[in-house]
Formats: sequence, structure tokens, C-alpha cells
Amino acid sequence: MARALELARRGIGGVHPNPLVGALLVRRNKIIAEGAHEWFGGPHAEINALSKFRTVPPDATLYCTLEPCTHTGKTPPCVRRIIEAGVKKVVIACLDANPLIHGRGIRALQKAGVRVIAGVRRAEAEALNKDFSHWVRRRTPYVVAKVAQSLDGKTQPPRGAPRWITGLPARRFGHELRAHADAILVGINTVLKDDPLLSVRHAKTRKNPVKIVLDSRLRTPVNAKIFSQKSPAPVWIAVTRAAPRRKWEKFRGKADLLLVPEKKGRVDIRSLLRLLGQRGIARLLVEGGAEVLGSFFKEKAVQEVYFFVAPQIIGGSGAACDAFRVRGLCTKWIGRDLLIHGSL
Repeated sequence: MARALELARRGIGGVHPNPLVGALLVRRNKIIAEGAHEWFGGPHAEINALSKFRTVPPDATLYCTLEPCTHTGKTPPCVRRIIEAGVKKVVIACLDANPLIHGRGIRALQKAGVRVIAGVRRAEAEALNKDFSHWVRRRTPYVVAKVAQSLDGKTQPPRGAPRWITGLPARRFGHELRAHADAILVGINTVLKDDPLLSVRHAKTRKNPVKIVLDSRLRTPVNAKIFSQKSPAPVWIAVTRAAPRRKWEKFRGKADLLLVPEKKGRVDIRSLLRLLGQRGIARLLVEGGAEVLGSFFKEKAVQEVYFFVAPQIIGGSGAACDAFRVRGLCTKWIGRDLLIHGSL
């Protein structure tokens, strides 16, 4: 099962809103076939593992990190193929959080006479798909906040200094976080001050995440770097009724404008998250400045947080947010920067 979990990670950045899944066939304590779900709409892990065989050896066992599906989506049901292949024993790490599947895959296999063992390395398998489980149950994205700050809590370097607070190793790790996300969100102030590309570099990925800008009054420049073909990806701009309609036409063919209810003159975060969930965004990385990050924390809309603390003191005003407690805290040095990771 450890190998199956390793295989499942091949789909990171490519399968959302589907879950990460790995599968393999074992016969006489040897792996004879393996597979992973590697891209959205592509074959599922079980299908890839069984593709070598029309009928599997009768003494082979199929290991799956997630309960096989029973419904037809972009691909046929995996349970049907498992039964047709003659698999007699299936070992599953955890059940699918999707109400359409939860428990049904196991029951269908058992009804066909297949022996099923469930719960092997369950905690690891559930952790691997915590974002999918959150999305499929709540239909809102699993929100990850990334904060890069100085020792005194400032998120912007002083005027005239290099644009990055953290060093290259930490920035590379930040790009890994981007590669795992379906979308990256920043505020309009970040776009106006930094003009970021919001691309994925220093990481292996099959796609660039959707770029989302919180911009209630539609102040995004039409020539901003987020529209650059150097990093082609859909751009969504979340606006409110305060955005002048005369500006909308300028973004035709460049961005999707999402009209979101407002809260105290700003984009309502909860309404936006519901809309993003409907659009298939299962994992959202928030990289905004102090104002955007503070609004997400205030709404208790963050499930996971990564803090990069650089060894410098900037001084002045502009701390990211009020004090809050972080659970399951762990720290790690990445280059010269300290990463603080925990759950909220």
C-alpha cells in the first residue's frame, strides 16, 4: 500500500477535482502491475493497473488507495472492470468521501464475490485527499494560505529593496504549492504593486493554475502580466456591482469576470468560495497581501496555512492579521527561511 500511495502522488496538480489514486496488482509478494490516475479525464488508477491483463491471475490481489468507483463519469466504473478482470481480492486504504461512491464500491465488489479488506494505511490515504474530501462534501475549495513575512510580521519589503522577502529555496517551495493548486488568488493591490505573472516555475506540473484576482472595482490593468502568454492560464477577476460596466468589454477574451455579492464594499469571501466550488476549484492557494489574507482569516475560510518567516526586520506598519492559534504546528528550515506549518 505504501507503493500505491506513492503512485497516487503522480496525479498532483493534474487530476483535480478528482481524487489522487494509486493502484497495483500483487502476486506471490511481487508487484506485477501498477497504475495511477494521472490527469483529469484520463484512465483511473485501477484501469491502468489492470490494463496488462484481460483476466488477472486468480491468486493476484489488487491494492487501491481509494475505494473503486461505481458510477460512470468521464470514464466507465472501475468496479465493473475489476469484476470483469476476475480479481478475487481487493485491499483498500480508505473509502471515497463522495456520497455517490462512499461504501458502494465495496458493497458492489462483495456482492460479486470479491473479498475486500479496507482501512490499510487509512490515515495516510485520507490525508492525501483532504482537499478533495473537503470539496466533495462542502462544494467549496480547500483553502491554503501562504504567508511570507519578516520577523516583525511585515509582508512587503521596504521601498527600494528586492521584491521578495524570502530566499530562493523558500520561493521554490512556494512554486510547489502553486503546482498542487487548482487556482491561485491574489488581491488587486498585489497586481498593482508587484504585477506578478502568477506562473508555476521550479516545479513539475502539467498545467498552470487558474489565476484569480479580488478586484471589487475592476482596477486590473488590461496589460497586466497575469494575461501574459509566458504563463497561459485562465484569469478570473472577482468583482462586485461597484465595477463600472463600461470596463467589462475591455476584458472580453482576456478574463472571466465573476460578479460576486459584496460585504462591506468588498467581494464577499464566502460567496466567492461557493462560486469557485461550483466551477470545480477543489484546492485554492491564497497568496494575497495583508488585506486579502486577513479577510480570509477573519471569515475562518482557511483550512491550511504555510508561514515563511525571513530573518529580517522591516519595521513600520502593515502586519498581516490579528493573532490567531495554529494547531499541529511544525517548523522546517528551507534555506535561510523558517517555514511554520499548521492547521487552523
